[in-house]
Amino acid sequence: MDTEADPDRSTGPLTLAIDIGGTRLKAGLLDPAGRIVRGPSRTDTPVRATPDAIVDALLALARPLAPFDRISVGFPGVVRREQVLTAPNLGTAEWRNFPLAAALADALGKPVRMLNDAEVQGLGVVSGEGLECVITLGTGMGFALFQDGHPAPHLELSQHPLHKDKTYDQFIGVVAYRKIGRKRWNLRMRRVLDAIETLVGFDTLYIGGGNAKQLALELAPNMRVVGNEAGITGGVRLWSPRLDWMFASGAESRTA
Repeated sequence: MDTEADPDRSTGPLTLAIDIGGTRLKAGLLDPAGRIVRGPSRTDTPVRATPDAIVDALLALARPLAPFDRISVGFPGVVRREQVLTAPNLGTAEWRNFPLAAALADALGKPVRMLNDAEVQGLGVVSGEGLECVITLGTGMGFALFQDGHPAPHLELSQHPLHKDKTYDQFIGVVAYRKIGRKRWNLRMRRVLDAIETLVGFDTLYIGGGNAKQLALELAPNMRVVGNEAGITGGVRLWSPRLDWMFASGAESRTA
């Protein structure tokens, strides 16, 4: 982590970008162009990933990266009005209706914007042209859609049954990968990619997440693997004026 000098704040606000995963928590400091100027810092997701445990771990990552002017958060579940509705890989029962954005805004004294983690990653890679789809392969499978650069209403596709009683998460998540091995996992991934292409009819599909590197498939020309850093760098786009309508109220107003 670069700690030699403070980043230049004269060109615009600095964004603390947080990426919450079922296995790892990451945070990095972004300049106005979305370049990482400090970090990213990482730590393992607490084994018992309660809201209090996650908040404490995020504060430990965030404070050494200060100063920053605003905060972006990608969360692995359904997020609405700055609250968590579901957290399939962290424990939905404990997280339901937890005001994570407000908790971080109160603790760090900066405005916070929060979206699903696949949507944040998508903001870091989409071109803004046509119907673009993003999936992330990690503890489970993240999913997001964008029309001409605008996030579509969130679909928790990972929790939809794909094969018999198995959801996408269960079919290709990290537990399945470790159980069946890389070769069989790639056969499953071919089925998943075919299903998503039929369902969505996307112009472009972006594949990210830690397990994207395990893909050993010939991808169609409109499918591409993208780097994991987009889960951090996409955070700066949460503050684009074109997304202001999504955050008309909530944690950012608490510190404005």
